[in-house]
Amino acid sequence: MGLGVGWAEAWIRHGADVLAEHRLELIILDRDIGDGDHGENMDRGFQAVLIRLDDLPPEANPGDVFKLVATTLISTVGGAAGPLYGTAFLKGALAVAGASTLDGAALVALLTAARDGIVLRGKAESGDKTMVDAWTPAVDAAAAAAADGADETAILHAAAAAAEGGAVATEPLVARKGRASYLGERSAGHRDPGAQSSALLLRAAADAAARG
Repeated sequence: MGLGVGWAEAWIRHGADVLAEHRLELIILDRDIGDGDHGENMDRGFQAVLIRLDDLPPEANPGDVFKLVATTLISTVGGAAGPLYGTAFLKGALAVAGASTLDGAALVALLTAARDGIVLRGKAESGDKTMVDAWTPAVDAAAAAAADGADETAILHAAAAAAEGGAVATEPLVARKGRASYLGERSAGHRDPGAQSSALLLRAAADAAARG
C-alpha cells in the first residue's frame, strides 16, 4: 500500500519529540568529542520544522515534507549538523519527488539518496566515526529487507536497527573527520553524536510507520 504524507509528517513530528527527549544525551556525547552543541542544535532545528509543517498545503506529498525539513534545518541549525542533515533530507526529497506514496523501493531510494548527500557534503566514509557509520548500514539493511520482500514498516525497522548498531560501533573508532578528529586517539571510546542522532531519527521513522 505504501507510506504517504501522513507517515512523513508523523516521522518528523515523532523525530522532533525524540530529539527533544534525548537532547541532553546528545549534548553530553558531543561535549566529549566536539563542541557540545549537537543536542541543542538538533532540538532547535526540529522544533522550527514543527512550526513550518503546519503551513504545508493539503496536496503535499512526502517529498514536500522532506524538502521543508531540509530548508528549515539548513537555515536554523548551526555547526555541521544543519548542512549535513539538510543535504540528506534535500537529496531524499529529490529521490521521491512527486510520489504520493512510497513503496519499499522508494524507501530504499530515499535512504540511499540521504546517505549519499551526507557523504557528498561531509566527505566522510564508513569508519571515519561520523553519521555515515549509522546511515550506510541502514541503507544496506533496508536494501536487503526490500530484496527479501519485506513490507515498508519492516524495511524501516531493519534500517533503524542497523543504524543503532552502527552508532554503537563508532565508540571504539578513532575519528578521521570533523572536530572529533582533532583529538586523534583520544576520540576512541566515545560514541559519535551524529551517528546517534541519525539512529534516533531512523528509529522514529520506523515507529511512525508501525503506528500507521
